[in-house]
Amino acid sequence: MRLRVLGTAAGGGVPQWNCACPGCAAARARPGLRRRHASLAVQAGDGRWYAVNATPDIAEQTEAFAELHPGPGLRDTPLAGVLLTDGELDHTTGLFRLREARGLRVLATPTVRGAVTEGLRLDAVLGPYTALRWEPLPTDRAVPLDEEGSIEVRALPVSGKRPRYAAELDPPGADWSVALCLTDRRDGRTLVYAPALADWPADFDELVRQADCVLLDGTFWDDQEPVRAGFGTRTARQMGHLPITGPGGTAERLAPLTGVRRLYTHLNNTNPLVDPDAAEHQVLAALGIAVAQEEGVITP
Repeated sequence: MRLRVLGTAAGGGVPQWNCACPGCAAARARPGLRRRHASLAVQAGDGRWYAVNATPDIAEQTEAFAELHPGPGLRDTPLAGVLLTDGELDHTTGLFRLREARGLRVLATPTVRGAVTEGLRLDAVLGPYTALRWEPLPTDRAVPLDEEGSIEVRALPVSGKRPRYAAELDPPGADWSVALCLTDRRDGRTLVYAPALADWPADFDELVRQADCVLLDGTFWDDQEPVRAGFGTRTARQMGHLPITGPGGTAERLAPLTGVRRLYTHLNNTNPLVDPDAAEHQVLAALGIAVAQEEGVITP
């Protein structure tokens, strides 16, 4: 199984267009610090790839990766579909940029499909342009991504956080945010992708312990970061993200898992980890943990 890290930033990217925080200012001064919205590309069969979430950067992300370039036909594309972990705007609005596709397979929980269909009117807006082939993303079994069935995906609910636009909606179920477990049946290796993690339930703990590689919610370094940055009054946990450090932080849960490759993604622009020279990277390195490399290729 091969995966491409398409981006590692939380909503807004780094730099965020209307933000002058130190992280955004540094990224404007040093283009090498720029980060696109968090996403993965998963290879499923020869020349077929799936994007995990469709971010506002999806066109730039595909252009930056030669294996996602179109051809040999004029409108042939290796992008076979999209897997949605949730209905947040930074994970779904890229679907509007894919309107030129002849058709697109989209896997999501019924909750997320209901939210984007009703709240964002996704089907109604894209209907005149392309056909979205919706398929349920089950939480009780794995489903194949390719015809050979070599790559499978299953979902695990990890958060009941709703997108703001969906506050008054009533879609089916309550699986608002899921972690994805991708398994290569040829060698049994697995990768867990959880860009938004509000809690650490027992079944998620078991999933992570059995994985070969984990890409985890690294939105905030500590719980008080959003308040300290001066952009709001809610803590990281109140915003639906477990912090990396502090009591109950994800780093202390990941530290004992020495047999698992552990990477953080979905970094907010206020997180010191957006700077590769920040001392916080050494703190993680001492625990055997790192930040996913922008545009890096992962083979679990």
